[in-house]
Amino acid sequence: MQRLVSDAGDGPLVRNAAEAAASVIRRAILEGRAAPGEPLREEHLASELGISRTPIREALLILQTEGIVDAAPKRGAVVRSYEPDEIADLYETRAVLEGHAAARAARHITDAELELLRESCARYASMLTDGDTVSLVQENRRFHGRLVAAARSQSTERLIDAVTRVPLIYRSFHWYSPQEKELGLYYHRRILHALERRDAMRAAALMQEHIREALDVLTKQFDSPPPGVRSR
Repeated sequence: MQRLVSDAGDGPLVRNAAEAAASVIRRAILEGRAAPGEPLREEHLASELGISRTPIREALLILQTEGIVDAAPKRGAVVRSYEPDEIADLYETRAVLEGHAAARAARHITDAELELLRESCARYASMLTDGDTVSLVQENRRFHGRLVAAARSQSTERLIDAVTRVPLIYRSFHWYSPQEKELGLYYHRRILHALERRDAMRAAALMQEHIREALDVLTKQFDSPPPGVRSR
């Protein structure tokens, strides 16, 4: 197992120990430092984080309720893996939710928020040639996050956060070809244009199409799945 506490600094465990441990482990999983199917041993985590096994056990229960950790008798806790059909269902759910968010954003977004999305598209375009996938992933998440925030719906935002964790676990963006990364920018720009025109139906349709294109990329991997993705 890779070191879970990142060099970027997760900060001291100054909050409730279980919640703080859950935060560190969650971040490690979502950043790919703990792969799908990888064991999460209590004694190892307790030693690395410098706390007892009791808050580690509670932290793993928190992450289990979030759907990113699985546990079974005698096997212990592992980073959760998903069947391809489960992943497809989550993407379809995400498409509906983010489509709804895009429609709401078209009605509520401010000029300042539109400018932030324009700047995001410009940064994304500049990153396409430098090969920095990590930065590109962050910019992609920034665009989607700002659009969802512009929808002015906390319940929608919470639901979207829950269903977007799986592609982060599987680091799906790292499999994108240069052409597929350019397609992401193409959709961002078209969605932005629909938002500028306050065209809610068009923004929703484009967002749903965008998410389903992302599912197509991930689906290609199912014939030779990475660790943690069980083929049919």
